[in-house]
Amino acid sequence: MNKNFYITTPIYYPSAKPHMGHAYSSIIADFFARIKRIQGYKVFFLTGTDEHGQKIQRSAEKKGVDPKSFCDDISKTFRDLSNVLNLTNDDFIRTTEKRHAKSVENLWKILEKKDEIYLSKYSGWYSVSDEAFYTEDEIEDVNNQKISKISGSQVEWIEEESYFFRLSKWQKPLLKFYSDNPKFILPESRKNEVISFVKGGLKDLSVSRKSFSWGIKVPSNKDHVIYVWLDALTNYLSALNYPNTNDDLYKNFWPANLHLIGKDILRFHAVYWPAFLLAADIPTPKRVYGHGWILSGEEKMSKSKGNILDPLEIIENYGLDPLRYYLIKEVSFGNDGNISKEKLINCINSDLANNFGNFCQRVISFTEKNLDSKIPKNFLFNDDDLKILNTYNLKCDDLINETDKQNLNFYVNFIQDQLFTANKYFNDQEPWKKKSDPARLSSIIYVSLELIRKISILLYPIIPDSSLKVLKVFNILESQIDFNSIKVHEILNVDSSINKISILFKKIEKND
Repeated sequence: MNKNFYITTPIYYPSAKPHMGHAYSSIIADFFARIKRIQGYKVFFLTGTDEHGQKIQRSAEKKGVDPKSFCDDISKTFRDLSNVLNLTNDDFIRTTEKRHAKSVENLWKILEKKDEIYLSKYSGWYSVSDEAFYTEDEIEDVNNQKISKISGSQVEWIEEESYFFRLSKWQKPLLKFYSDNPKFILPESRKNEVISFVKGGLKDLSVSRKSFSWGIKVPSNKDHVIYVWLDALTNYLSALNYPNTNDDLYKNFWPANLHLIGKDILRFHAVYWPAFLLAADIPTPKRVYGHGWILSGEEKMSKSKGNILDPLEIIENYGLDPLRYYLIKEVSFGNDGNISKEKLINCINSDLANNFGNFCQRVISFTEKNLDSKIPKNFLFNDDDLKILNTYNLKCDDLINETDKQNLNFYVNFIQDQLFTANKYFNDQEPWKKKSDPARLSSIIYVSLELIRKISILLYPIIPDSSLKVLKVFNILESQIDFNSIKVHEILNVDSSINKISILFKKIEKND
């Protein structure tokens, strides 16, 4: 069995500072990276910035700086965000790096040699903001301006010489590819959108521009720069040192297991990207997952609308783990989600402070006072104990299988159910009334401590810092976390001392 796993975020476009949508993609990717690691996989987790194109060039000109300096500054904010979000990414790719240019140039040469690229003239509607061309059917007039129906961005008419990729040629092969690989695009609704789009007919794709200079030059014609999507998408290869296919990174991790992206760039990843790779005889990624947007009110966040939610402000006011938990739990994965202060506070108070934090505090404090801070050794499980413990045996494989399908909602719902069940068990068993029955008291406390350990492991990919604080109560280090150990009930070192625990989450007054 291949125990390597390669996951990527979209590479972010550094024309403005990061917003909540960027944080969401990154946190979700980090969840999948962490959970595969604790399942024993060697993971390569990539994020980065896409730094070429007309939009960047214009933004730099407005600021009176050269594009590279402009990118250096803003790319740093995205790299810093990776640290703030506690991401475990193994690399941060920038499309202005030499290793990336080498990969893009190589891919271009292969496509050109195979006659998949040709020189012609282009005329059509182009959005600088989206770095995308749109057909007449995809635009509309709003306040005497041409606007993309898909993104709401302004478009302009472009006429210029351009290189084209023979995308039309790949319509039938792509449809066959989707049929042969039914889980290549998830969720199902996104797959249906893509198949419908491809069945509607594909036109050859403009893959170079002459009207601006900020980009990787076409190897055979320096008057042209390689159009952003052929450039940007190749980052997933360049981070693995492609075109050196003998490099260990490439050999171990390509094809990618999961490209995690926002639904607005699904077409580029699910149509153009596999077409480029199939045309170049390069293996295609195994899955593209198009998640929903984080909305501000009812609208997608964008700089032009002035409705950007700053993840750094929320982290400063409420903490990182609460934000990570909130985004993973409250946004139904695959759908759009709306973030609000009221929902966030409810989430912190109810789920984190009450259901998890208070349960840990109660059990550990009781153990300190009544069992001399020792993990009980004289226990005998009864039917109630085994019923709650065996749930983890029965569900462990399901949890792995469902997260492998990116069914994040199943995973989160299981944790919610187990937190409720653990709290109910402790309350119903009433250990404070069992002091005259040491064996039963020991059993209740051992089971409760075991539940804390199991739930903390499940929560680790979501709220890593808080989970580690709890696991350190049992002297379990991050490197020792093993997902499959939730199946085992007698793993705690009996008669060993547990450590004290501080308050994990403070309740927030709603009038703050």
